[in-house]
Amino acid sequence: MRRLPMTKSFSFTLLLTTTFWTLSYGFVRPPTLLQLQSVSGSGNYLTKEELWFDQTLDHFSPYDHRRFPQRYYEFLDYFRPSDGPIFLKICGESACPGISNDYLSVLAKKFGAAVVSPEHRYYGKSSPFKSHTTENLKYLSSKQALFDLAVFRQFYQESLNVKLNKTKENPWFIFGVSYSGAMSAWFRLKFPHLTCGSLASSAVVQAVYNFPEFDQQIGESAGPECKAALQETTRLVEGRLATNGKAVKALFGATQLDIEGDFLYFLADAAVIAFQYGNPDKLCSPLVQAKNNGEDLVDAYAKYVKEYYLGSFGVDVETYNQKHLKNTAVSEGSSDRLWWFQVCTEVAYFQVAPANDSIRSSKVDTRYHLDLCKNVFGEGVYPDVVATNIYYGGTKIAGSKIVFTNGSQDPWRHASKQTSSPDMPSYIINCHNCGHGTDLRGCSQSPLTLEGNSQNCSNPDAVNKVRQQLVEHIDLWLSECEESDV
Repeated sequence: MRRLPMTKSFSFTLLLTTTFWTLSYGFVRPPTLLQLQSVSGSGNYLTKEELWFDQTLDHFSPYDHRRFPQRYYEFLDYFRPSDGPIFLKICGESACPGISNDYLSVLAKKFGAAVVSPEHRYYGKSSPFKSHTTENLKYLSSKQALFDLAVFRQFYQESLNVKLNKTKENPWFIFGVSYSGAMSAWFRLKFPHLTCGSLASSAVVQAVYNFPEFDQQIGESAGPECKAALQETTRLVEGRLATNGKAVKALFGATQLDIEGDFLYFLADAAVIAFQYGNPDKLCSPLVQAKNNGEDLVDAYAKYVKEYYLGSFGVDVETYNQKHLKNTAVSEGSSDRLWWFQVCTEVAYFQVAPANDSIRSSKVDTRYHLDLCKNVFGEGVYPDVVATNIYYGGTKIAGSKIVFTNGSQDPWRHASKQTSSPDMPSYIINCHNCGHGTDLRGCSQSPLTLEGNSQNCSNPDAVNKVRQQLVEHIDLWLSECEESDV
């Protein structure tokens, strides 16, 4: 077994001068619900210093050699440069303003590791184009992004070797949460020679066309009283939409959502977020109390939506507006259009209402999602989930040395690998507020809990037990990497 080091603080900056090639179309260089909203405050980041790398636009073309600048970050305070591991933290479907200070910082200190984190192509400041037209988005895919990671990994290792005047590679380990968790698993699957292992936290590896299990998990996590209150709220809202839609939208601060399906999707997501990110009582306590007191449930839910979902959690109603999603301008806020493109071409995850006992409106159905894809991106755009699952394997992924973790209350876990298989352990973290990425983020999962502190989880022991298993897997697989290099 690899002996965990006692490290001294070590800091250097790997600065390389690279020439950025411009695309013939030009480039710009100056939230989705899968990805947490950006954390704020300098203490919430290990680093926010931007570095740049010259990335290939199309990895699968033998004649297209265009490149674009990709933003990345590095944190080296705990790094043992001669043989310490390099932890690659995958940034996912949103702008990446830095390396957040979650449980990965604890792991980096424990193992004497560097942490590097490249921004996903197209998101944030890593867009290859000046406009995100549907035509220009054709290079936005998980396949291209995985190759980005492989090329970045080689670039960074070679640069480090030059900097330190050495030839031996450092061992690498990949980390990701949510879509990035799936990317972490897929990276180990497709490039096993480039990493000793992967953590696939809340990893949505199964592309799902219709995903009613998502709503069913919300009902299970809510419990009977809260579920009934949510269902009644949905019925009341639907009734009021039929008689005075403008007034009910105004009550929720969402008058700009002209399409009824967009508004109903917005209301469904507002409830989801409480369970997904470990704050169930913020929703259920006031809603159940209002129901028991005979108060107006729609008013109670509107108060929660405006104060928590739009307020402290920070969601913008425009995220749900198809007019906004059709905007092709490149900006930090264009993540919404980008993620929907990936949804509409690769993975779907259509969170449709179950046929029976649904919480969300039955109008949030398959047709709503397909119409959105067509309206926002044009004719012929739809998710080929069969092809995606053939390419990666879905929950039957045939990889090795991948740790899968999921929170018991997280609705996304039903698109993850929840059973262990040889060389791919899977752990469910069971607690009242264990949601998306609990192993790295702690409780709650939003706002950020520094170093992923688990003390506010309803069952800290459950979180810490899985973390100990993770440490043991990382330790073993890094050791096996070193032994194979001898």
